[in-house]
Amino acid sequence: MARDGWSDGPVKPGVSLAWPEPGPVEVQMSDEKISGNSLQGMDEKKIKPRLLKKMLGQEFCLSDWLTMTQDRINAFADCTEDHQWIHVDVERASRSPLKSTIAHGFLLLSLLPHFLAQSPLARIKVRMIFNYGLDRIRFIQPVRPGDRIRNRAVLKEIKRKGFRRWLVKIENTLEIDGNPKPALVAELLVFVIF
Repeated sequence: MARDGWSDGPVKPGVSLAWPEPGPVEVQMSDEKISGNSLQGMDEKKIKPRLLKKMLGQEFCLSDWLTMTQDRINAFADCTEDHQWIHVDVERASRSPLKSTIAHGFLLLSLLPHFLAQSPLARIKVRMIFNYGLDRIRFIQPVRPGDRIRNRAVLKEIKRKGFRRWLVKIENTLEIDGNPKPALVAELLVFVIF
């Protein structure tokens, strides 16, 4: 049975794509003061919009390092049909001013969900969370094969958009190990339904 664009069709056992039925929210309200660091050990069931507002301007996620590989760059080129030589031709790129191939900027953007999944906010009990858009994207430094990158995320804004619906803005800074300048800075907008 399809409902609102969702289907109960073939999925992994135990996984439902059906729109959740209205009912009581599974999380409890809490007034305790938190910071990005104290969030790490907090019971995610207590995290609600009112509590998140107390974190505005604070870092809430510093991800693990991820090593960029030429294989990952090539796979992204195949997926997007963007085979520009600066990304996939190792020999030609070695003669360029950049001295090597570089990762696609959109590959770096596509890794944001991977990095943010390491945050305690990714485990909040919500009905649904999905990407809404991006603001102020800047590609600052190239990422080469062998570079280690990680994401530093700051909660920038949370706005009520209706009953149990919130728009959350997260500033992401993708750092390159050993480089004082980041690879990119982007504000990710996610829509959360509690």
